[in-house]
Amino acid sequence: MAPFTIAVSDADIADLKARLAQTRFPQALPDAGWDDGIDEAFLRSFIAYWREDYDWRAAEARLNGFSQFTEVIEGELVHFVHVRGRGETNVPILLANGWPSNFVELLPLVPLLTEPVDGVGFDVVIPSLPGYGFSGKPSRPGMNLTRVAPLWAELMSRLGYPKFLVSGSDMGAGAVMALVRDFPERLIGAHYINVYFGFPKPDDLSPEEQAYIQRGNYWAFAEGAYAMIQGTKPATLAVGLNDSPAGLAAWILEKFRTWSDNGGDISNAFDFEDLATILSVYWFTQTIGSSVRLYKEAFADAELPKKPARHNVPHAILLPPADNPAPRAWGERNLWNIVRWTELSQGGHFPALEVPEAMAHDIRAFYGQIA
Repeated sequence: MAPFTIAVSDADIADLKARLAQTRFPQALPDAGWDDGIDEAFLRSFIAYWREDYDWRAAEARLNGFSQFTEVIEGELVHFVHVRGRGETNVPILLANGWPSNFVELLPLVPLLTEPVDGVGFDVVIPSLPGYGFSGKPSRPGMNLTRVAPLWAELMSRLGYPKFLVSGSDMGAGAVMALVRDFPERLIGAHYINVYFGFPKPDDLSPEEQAYIQRGNYWAFAEGAYAMIQGTKPATLAVGLNDSPAGLAAWILEKFRTWSDNGGDISNAFDFEDLATILSVYWFTQTIGSSVRLYKEAFADAELPKKPARHNVPHAILLPPADNPAPRAWGERNLWNIVRWTELSQGGHFPALEVPEAMAHDIRAFYGQIA
C-alpha cells in the first residue's frame, strides 16, 4: 500500500481564487431567500470567504495529519484514511459517507473513536467511494454500490481485518447494505444512519409507516430534483459544476443547509472551514462529475433495494430528527437483527459533522451490546 499525501499545486490554488473572483452572480428576486434554492446573499458571503479568508494550505496540513494511503483493488484506485486505535483492545471499523460529502465529513469521528474508553478503541478506516476525492474515477459503467462492497471487503482483508464493524450514511449506507448482503461472515455489526427509504412499499403499512412514506414522497417532490438529474444526466450537470467553483458551491451548500439541523442558518450546523474543505477536495480532484454519476449507477442497481437473506449480522440504527427518521416498524420490516435503535434529539443528515460525539457514543454503545 502506498502512503498518500495531499499536495495541491500553487497554480491550482491560484486558479481557484481567480475563478472565485470572477464569479458572475445571477440576479435573485428581492427577498427570495432560500425559496428558489441557494440564497444569493449567503452565496456571495461564502464565495468571499472561500476566496479571501479560507486557507487551503492549513486545511491540507490538517488533512495530512490523518494517515492516508492508496491501494489498487480490482483495477480501481482506492484512497483511504487508516488510523489505529490506542486502546488495549482495538476494534476495526469502516466508516462510509455519501453525497454531497466526502471523507472529510467523517474525520471528526477519528479522535473520538481511536481514543480508548474502558480500554477499547477503534482502528478507523475511511475509504473514499470510487469517483470521490482522491480515489480513482471509474473508467467504465457499472461501478455501483454492489460493486463497491467487494472492493472494501478486500481492502479490509489486506489491512489484516478478517472481521470488522461498518457504519454508513447515504450512499455509504448503500455500500454497507451490500456488504451485509454479500459478505455477512465478515461483519461484526452494521451501523446505519436512518433506514433506506427506497425499499419496496407494500400495502400493509402501519399508520407510522404511512406517515413516514408520505413525508418522504413530499420531500422527493419538493427537494429531490437533484437526484433525478444526477441519476439520469450526470454528464450534463458536471460541465457547469466542474468549471465553476461558485456553481459547485451553490449546488452542494444548498443541500448541506436543507438536510441539516440548523434552524435556517447553515452556520449553526457547520463551520465554514469544513464546508470549504469539502468543496475544495471536489474542486482540486475534479470529482464532482464522477461523484454525481454514482446516482445513475445506484438507480440501475437492481440489488440495492433488496432485503438481504436472513443473516446474523447485528444492526444498529441512528436516527437524527432532521433526516425524516424512519419508524422502527419500517426498519424491522426491511432489516434483520436490529439490536439498537437510537433516536437523537438533534442532528440531520450529516451527524459526523453535526453531532460527532453523539454518533461516536452510539457506535461505542452498539459495540458494547454485541461484543
